Amino acid sequence: MLNAILGKKLGMTQVYAENGDVIPVTVLKAGPCVVVQRKTVQKDGYEAAQIGLVEMPGPKRVSKAMEGHFKVGGANPVRFLREVRISKGTEEVKVGDKVLVDTFAVNDFVDVTGVSKGRGFAGFHKRHHFGGGGAAHGSMFHRAPGSIGASAFPSRVLPGMRAAGHMGNARVTIRNLKVVQVLPDEHTLLVEGAVPGPRGGYVVVSKAKAPRK
Repeated sequence: MLNAILGKKLGMTQVYAENGDVIPVTVLKAGPCVVVQRKTVQKDGYEAAQIGLVEMPGPKRVSKAMEGHFKVGGANPVRFLREVRISKGTEEVKVGDKVLVDTFAVNDFVDVTGVSKGRGFAGFHKRHHFGGGGAAHGSMFHRAPGSIGASAFPSRVLPGMRAAGHMGNARVTIRNLKVVQVLPDEHTLLVEGAVPGPRGGYVVVSKAKAPRK
């Protein structure tokens, strides 16, 4: 059994715990997925499985290269493909095997990887949470970045200096999100907290590498 699954972010809602607490959750359409390719140490140098998210309807157009790739794997074309490492002690995984949401259980901790929302060109304050200067009249230093380098030496801006620029649209992983509900019949997973990306964005849900105690 693989320890990861592909899915889509459907949005956020809230559920009630047994003690009456309100829990904000993200609803994820997790799976069904199918193993398209199997990689081995002998052939590829590592153990992994390439899995694809099954969606209806499937993609309208597929390149000839990808069409041949899916044909070799005996799978229908899919839009979203990702590779998942196989750890030692995992039962044998074969091409054509299904990966379903029942891989996870309530109270499990998962890591969710997605692409964050793109915010376009953003300034210092929004992008890096700079404090800024005084807001009083006559300050003349409100939303400026402040010093970005010494004048005498090295007389230049050092690489990596936080500055205004493109914000968002980057690969982000949120770790240790708690699984609140698992709905196998609907291929749906409810995890506590927020998940990167917009509604309809693709995500990878994997069992936490360092789960909270």
